[in-house]
Amino acid sequence: MIVCKFGGSSVQNPSQIKKVCNIVLSNKKREVIVVSAPGRDEEFHQKITDHLLNIVTEGSHFREHNIDISKTKSYAVVIKKFKDLCKGLELKEDDFIPFLEKDLTQCTLKAEKREAFFLSRGEHYNAKIICAYMKRIGLNAHLSLPEEIGFILSEDYLDGKVQAQTYENVKHYFKFEEEKIYIVPGFYGITLQNEIAVMSRGGSDLTGGELAYALDSDSYENWTDTNGVYEVDPRIIPEANVIPRLTFKELRLLSSKGFNVFHFNAMLNCKKSKIPIHIKNTNNPEHAGTIIISERVPMEDLVGIAKLDNMASIHLQKDMLGEEIGFSAELLKIFGEFGINTYHYPTDKDDISILVEQEDLQGKINNLRRQIEKRLKTDHLFVTYNLSIITLVGIGLKENSFAIVDAISALKEKNITFEMFDMSPSKISFHIGVSQTISDIALEILHEKMLNIGC
Repeated sequence: MIVCKFGGSSVQNPSQIKKVCNIVLSNKKREVIVVSAPGRDEEFHQKITDHLLNIVTEGSHFREHNIDISKTKSYAVVIKKFKDLCKGLELKEDDFIPFLEKDLTQCTLKAEKREAFFLSRGEHYNAKIICAYMKRIGLNAHLSLPEEIGFILSEDYLDGKVQAQTYENVKHYFKFEEEKIYIVPGFYGITLQNEIAVMSRGGSDLTGGELAYALDSDSYENWTDTNGVYEVDPRIIPEANVIPRLTFKELRLLSSKGFNVFHFNAMLNCKKSKIPIHIKNTNNPEHAGTIIISERVPMEDLVGIAKLDNMASIHLQKDMLGEEIGFSAELLKIFGEFGINTYHYPTDKDDISILVEQEDLQGKINNLRRQIEKRLKTDHLFVTYNLSIITLVGIGLKENSFAIVDAISALKEKNITFEMFDMSPSKISFHIGVSQTISDIALEILHEKMLNIGC
């Protein structure tokens, strides 16, 4: 049995939904189908979930992002999107649209409960429409809403966490017989009080991963609009290849540096049960894609190179800071007080550097500097802006540290200077910091030297 999740781009219009049906029909093992909200609208090219959030926040969601879309416009976009789905799939509007309009105009819930309810409507109604279409073309499709399954989330209504009871509920709910296909809306669940709650954005991935874990499925297929995980960003290097096999650890290291394939938490329980995750392209289903597994033979030293832009390095100097007990703990505490996530901490006897996302420093750097200097009595504090962190990943690196020499030599030959270097404790990745102005060139050089050998 295979659990499949289809993302927003895979279910954004009637033609895409028909592709989904063909994919499901091509393998009888695909019995649990998790669907997202229907992607982006055609007028403003914003996600339907964002439009729903704009409606419930009276238009403030888009205003905060300097996007000129009112609550009224968002409402019209959402209704039109679902009407177009009904029309293109030859379904009766009256079976869906009046109920959606009622949900969006007569909801009496307050605060976070109201917001969670609105956010869930994209997946809720898309699943209903997709299930109805499958039935219309003769498939034995069954709509399985989270409230019927017993997909229980915590009472953090906008960031719900799956509760242990869910797994037992799932096992008892699904009965695999008569070639039945279960259609499940992703992203949301219910609390123990039977109230709608949603997971963090990207939560449809979480729904699929948790169902795969609970049902101990043979695999979890994540269908999207890309052929898989690329060895390097194909927008920068068009000739980049898809990585055929990755371990969970390798993907984690790549995803933390800009490889946003899907929600990492969706992998956690699959990793625990060694359920392979298969990333496939709805628009190119014949492509082999990328399989994420627990273990592979480390034949390749390096499998992927990620690049994370818009980073800043905060470099502190103080005599004997390496011998000052509690210095690092107090420093990280200060960053935490300002709500700033921190990354690597290269350090020696008298120096330490902290990498942060540059955006996190906006409006905070002056007071952050003041607190650090006041509480830690530093001698100097320097901030380097506009850094890119290039991360090279592969489990084979653990057995071949000379790959580091190859990477540095390749940059040296092209006169590319770098601002920092750091090897991970696991020894299966290392990080090179370069000025963002030359980061694409550095990436091309490293790809040519490290991944494109013999091509």
